[in-house]
Amino acid sequence: MRKWIGSLAVAVAFLPVAAALWAGAPEIDDDLFATKRVFPSIGPGLRAIRRASNGNYYVLASPSVGIAIFDPQGKQLLVIGAPSPAPVANKAGRSGIAFGEDCDLDSQGNVFVADRGGNLVTEFAPDGKPIRSFPVNAPLSVAALPEGEVALSTLEADHHVTVYNSEGKVAREFGDLESMSSRSDIDHLLNLGRVQSDPQGRVYYGFTYMPEPTVRQFTRFGSATQEFIFTGEDAYPEASATRKAIERQETRPDPPSFHPILTAFGVDPVDGDIWMGLHNTLVHFDKDGIRRSEYQIYTTKGAPVDAMAILVEPERLLIGSDPLGVYEFHRPDRKH
Repeated sequence: MRKWIGSLAVAVAFLPVAAALWAGAPEIDDDLFATKRVFPSIGPGLRAIRRASNGNYYVLASPSVGIAIFDPQGKQLLVIGAPSPAPVANKAGRSGIAFGEDCDLDSQGNVFVADRGGNLVTEFAPDGKPIRSFPVNAPLSVAALPEGEVALSTLEADHHVTVYNSEGKVAREFGDLESMSSRSDIDHLLNLGRVQSDPQGRVYYGFTYMPEPTVRQFTRFGSATQEFIFTGEDAYPEASATRKAIERQETRPDPPSFHPILTAFGVDPVDGDIWMGLHNTLVHFDKDGIRRSEYQIYTTKGAPVDAMAILVEPERLLIGSDPLGVYEFHRPDRKH
């Protein structure tokens, strides 16, 4: 068991002042153990976990599986976009996904896949039939928005988020790149991240390599409205190490390389809370950007869970790790 020591998250100047106010002491940190493993056919290559309005789960694992669909009880129903040949049969008989980096669902249950292997974003119907695709160079992450729009992050964009309309054309870009170095290639790498959305159509951008783990919230049209940032004492060693790595690489001619800091994040679709995965550390923020608690997460047998995907549900968290698979955790902020 570890006690939390340090300061609360601090919102940057352009964000609401309320986000930076202390709203009570956070819970004492503790070790958090999974209650069980779910979707046992999923292991290596796990990339994303999503839930449809009908209660079915969509789990992306690349390159070996595709998107496996499970019913609310965890029974596998279908696989979308399995590669050929593949160890899991593609029962839908549809085109394969070359390398899916991320996926998301719209309100009708259509599935959007960021396929970095094919430099495509492909939309599938709930039964696995391809609906449309459009080219996107090196997509990293995808989030469905209202009216057929999708938000994307990519390896090469000059903004954090690019929104494509229902015709696959760029509608807008937002999120200016942060500058932390005199080298543009270092800044570009430090600004890479992943996107998610919520039922209100807001867009969330999580920075993978930023020294202080950060998730930024935008309106659908690009106005920054909130920031969730881990600046406590527990975060300092990793942040300090990353800043020193930036300094060292400033003077080197070789391409920059950094270790991921924020490995996953999940958005509570009801409360708007954020759960950050920092390898096997799980940090909970409320909707106002105040850090509430911090945990070390483990499987049922005590192995550390290196979070790669987080799905927030009313009474539980589903947290996936490559290659360990997907595990269920009771929400520690709920009384059981």
